[in-house]
Amino acid sequence: MPRDAYRFARGDQVTSNTGQPVKLARPLDFFMITDHSDAMGAITDIIGGAPNIMADEQGRYFNEKFNAGGETAMRAAQELVAAFAQGNVSPALNYQPGNPAYARVWDDIIAAAEEFNDPGHFTTFIAYEWTSLVKGNNLHRNVIFRDGPERTRQIVPYTTTPPVGSPNPRDLWAWMENYEEQTGGNVLAIPHNGNLSNGWMFSQKDDFAEGAPLDAAYAEARQKWEPLYEATQIKGDGETHPMLSPDDEFADFETWDYGNLDASELKTHEMLPAEYVRSGLQHGLSMEAELGVNAFKFGLVGASDTHTGLTPPDNDNFFGKFTAYEPSSHRAEHVSKTFANGSVALMSHQYITGGLTAVWAESNTRGAIWDGMKRRETYATTGPRMRVRFFGGRSFEAADALRRDLALVGYSKGVTMGADLPAGEGAPSFLVYALRDPMGANLDRIQIVKGWLNETGEQLEKIYDVAWSDDRVPDADGNLPPVGNTVDLMIPAWTNTIGASELGAVWEDPDWDPSQGAFYYARVIEIPTPRWTAYDAVKFNVEMDDDVKMISQERAYSSPIWYTPQKD
Repeated sequence: MPRDAYRFARGDQVTSNTGQPVKLARPLDFFMITDHSDAMGAITDIIGGAPNIMADEQGRYFNEKFNAGGETAMRAAQELVAAFAQGNVSPALNYQPGNPAYARVWDDIIAAAEEFNDPGHFTTFIAYEWTSLVKGNNLHRNVIFRDGPERTRQIVPYTTTPPVGSPNPRDLWAWMENYEEQTGGNVLAIPHNGNLSNGWMFSQKDDFAEGAPLDAAYAEARQKWEPLYEATQIKGDGETHPMLSPDDEFADFETWDYGNLDASELKTHEMLPAEYVRSGLQHGLSMEAELGVNAFKFGLVGASDTHTGLTPPDNDNFFGKFTAYEPSSHRAEHVSKTFANGSVALMSHQYITGGLTAVWAESNTRGAIWDGMKRRETYATTGPRMRVRFFGGRSFEAADALRRDLALVGYSKGVTMGADLPAGEGAPSFLVYALRDPMGANLDRIQIVKGWLNETGEQLEKIYDVAWSDDRVPDADGNLPPVGNTVDLMIPAWTNTIGASELGAVWEDPDWDPSQGAFYYARVIEIPTPRWTAYDAVKFNVEMDDDVKMISQERAYSSPIWYTPQKD
């Protein structure tokens, strides 16, 4: 329940859904609960057997299945999600605004956030998840308020079910605009899991208007209301795909590409460009060149998206997405999703640790953190707590990367992650720095990823190694040798005898062309470490199948810095 989740996030030990003690190694600085908009309050009523639920045939079915617990309950939860995705949920279960339980749960979510908000130490946000799921194609958004209860109690979450709600993001943005106008508050939305949208997340056409071209009004609204995108979470990493970035040796990181959310439609190669961060940013450049505004101008964040109330981001403390995937000797061998023909779509061992959002803010308060998110001064990590700085300008010098007052230098000489590079003479230079997680692994390298449009409008990308550890020397083709691997799967553990505790550089774009629109972001790669499956293998003394990943290279992604050519 909400208060359990907040206690856990601030560092308290709690008891998990399967009766296991669980605690974070380090408390989180800020936290938000994003419960689903549609059917808010219905699950507790289904489990509790509320009279209106038991009067409905589908309600009685799910009441029985959920209360059976274990594997039966997990399969029932997946069945309910699939039914919702295909529009087959009974109205008795799909709670909407106007239902007393809906308002009651929203009021309790607000109350819990207020109880645990401790500015300066542990900040909580009032939030929810808008659960658009068109025929299984994921378009979820986390809706985050800057405000407290005096404003958020004036509304209830917008849903995706007509006639009260809509699955179209344009209608969500209109609702958000109305919220600000009516309450004087502030709100933003964060899309996630484009990798399960089957080509809808960064589509360059309007999928709600029979594929009509997107217009400037759409682009302006999306840029205004959605300044961030969730690049990584428990349902796979979303930076890029190896088929989209074949020259990127780190592209195939925890890739999910079986299909859409409920496995009702297979993935095709044509869908991929509209599903990942890097190609989405490239689509934004193309849109800006055509319409004069970039719909996909977003900073990067990470999150958990667990459904257990537990959000540990560490591989040695992985508690899974669902109750059935909390620690056990058999959780890595489950068939998690199947296609209609019964073939396997997803195995449970493919879930990953939740990501984290890092925000550069002036204080640990709602206002300051929300403002940092709004201006896109954020970065995502796949779980570790690296410190990452990324600035762009035209006057950085190599010595700036060695400064202990690096932030002062960065802000005074340039712009920060999430911003636009101002016009100027000469190629841009970038100041980038990363400090390892003090309880984690050393760093392998820092890379700068560039995406741009050439003179014909073709979308291009290139990855530059700009700082690395261990005195390695690039080969004749400019490729950096691997950092090595110290992982011992028998323990499991690793040693920080390779890699570096900190890395930094000033890098100037050698391929600069002032006529070409471009974006740049930093990617920080750790040395190899054991994956959660490796810890399970030792803890439970089980042998994992050959196709189960046991080693990972965790990473961080900064928000981009954009360059837009000057028009005549």
